[in-house]
Amino acid sequence: MSETWGTDIAPDPVRIGPLGWVRVALRGGALAVLVFGSLGLLLAVRLIERPLYGLRRPVTPWITQFVCRTAFRILGMGFSTQGALMRDRGAVVANHVSWLDIFALNARKRIYFVSKSEVARWPGIGWLARATGTVFIERNPRRAKDQTLLFQARLLAGHRLLFFPEGTSTDGLRVLPFKTTLFAAFQADVLRDHMHIQPVTVVYHAPKGEPDRFYGWWGDMEFGGHLLKTLAARRQGSVELVYHVPVRVADWPDRKRLAAHLEMQVRAGLQARLGHRAEMSQGGDLTD
Repeated sequence: MSETWGTDIAPDPVRIGPLGWVRVALRGGALAVLVFGSLGLLLAVRLIERPLYGLRRPVTPWITQFVCRTAFRILGMGFSTQGALMRDRGAVVANHVSWLDIFALNARKRIYFVSKSEVARWPGIGWLARATGTVFIERNPRRAKDQTLLFQARLLAGHRLLFFPEGTSTDGLRVLPFKTTLFAAFQADVLRDHMHIQPVTVVYHAPKGEPDRFYGWWGDMEFGGHLLKTLAARRQGSVELVYHVPVRVADWPDRKRLAAHLEMQVRAGLQARLGHRAEMSQGGDLTD
């Protein structure tokens, strides 16, 4: 996860009635049992998996995928995907809308997220992130070389890393300019000729009668309030993942052109699914 997108658009007020609180209790309780019960199982399996396989995780990602798929059943949210999964070694990039992205992207593909280091210290979420193999990075230029080496080790071990190049979550109706910093790791000689990157568009369809940005998480929204709103919804919407054709890193001369192409693919996917509801402003040049 990352910082939320700053904008003048005010979040919709959270109003939960008596029946809404009943849904919060039922759905929230079931999710807590699922997530933290499975976390215990994952940690137990990892005690055996780690000494045998090191960085490779042949078993525990299946537990994570089961949890994420089941979470949408508990919430009552629709979940669908379009396009083929990448079979080559490499990474995945996607637009970022909310904390629900983590469940959605893990539900179809066994991946490892790249997140800012502060997330590791968050109660609850930080424990889950560490247990599921998240790669934590610092926004410190002095650590750039170390982080590039960490990326290389994980990718060469066969891990498919996923990161959000926008650097922030949004209202789900736009794609912000991709930051190019993390793409530099893929240009290293040891990776460049062997890596592919697959762009994915995450599209949320709001519950009937709710604003199109219902599932978006931005500005000053608190995680707790957004979670309660989602759990309390009388009827849910759906999330759709659009997997685009993977790109071979070696086919692009530099990280900025590579990032620009991937951004264009993700933005086009959102436009195709949301049509006039999508805000398609480019938002400026690519940033580091």
